[in-house]
Amino acid sequence: MASLIDHKKIERNVTLLGALALVTVAIGGIVEIAPLFWIDSTVEKVEGMRPYTPLEQAGRDIYVREGCYNCHSQMIRPFRDEVERYGHYSLAAESMYDHPFQWGSKRTGPDLARVGGRYSDEWQVQHLKDPRSVVGESIMPGYAFLADHDLSTDDASQRLTALSRVGVPYSKDDIAKAGQDMIDQATPGFDASDLARRYPKAQARDFDGNPGRVTEMDALVAYLQMLGTLVDHRAAEPQEQPR
Repeated sequence: MASLIDHKKIERNVTLLGALALVTVAIGGIVEIAPLFWIDSTVEKVEGMRPYTPLEQAGRDIYVREGCYNCHSQMIRPFRDEVERYGHYSLAAESMYDHPFQWGSKRTGPDLARVGGRYSDEWQVQHLKDPRSVVGESIMPGYAFLADHDLSTDDASQRLTALSRVGVPYSKDDIAKAGQDMIDQATPGFDASDLARRYPKAQARDFDGNPGRVTEMDALVAYLQMLGTLVDHRAAEPQEQPR
């Protein structure tokens, strides 16, 4: 009964009620926010994740430039229908080096988070040049001009420098070699051992079917073929504890 009377006093005194509400919210805020100052990251790191190679990053920049995110998301939700169609649900760590991330919610076309390796390079190139030649019902515009545009390497080091300043762990060696790495990764017969050492699972080959030049098509296909291929999702699954 005494607690009920005290509660009525608080409710009838606007000043006291406001002060106690402020204290309650402040305590809750401190409990929620304070721990964030003592942890390095809220994203749990997953084995296999690495920064994009300069060629993949150039392809990603082209992907953003051409507005591909307007019709394609890159985030598979943990729902049965999505997992059965697109593959393992997306992990937070898979976007840790994305600036900006490409999660999205608009799907005029399919989600691309796991598109890497699902189709051949030739299929990807043909699809980008003339989408309806491989997917009859597609309403996607063509991007054939990408195969005619040589890939610029002039600002490759500057791009990696900018990304390193927002936390992407590119080394000085990576930044210094950025321009040459872009060319080498898309050149047939290139010794990719150094590139693979710095960027594990990097795919090095002619991507656009034109080995005589490195084009924007090379970069975009290299980016698409990498998506979803870096992480072993079986290893990322929680392990059952022995009973």
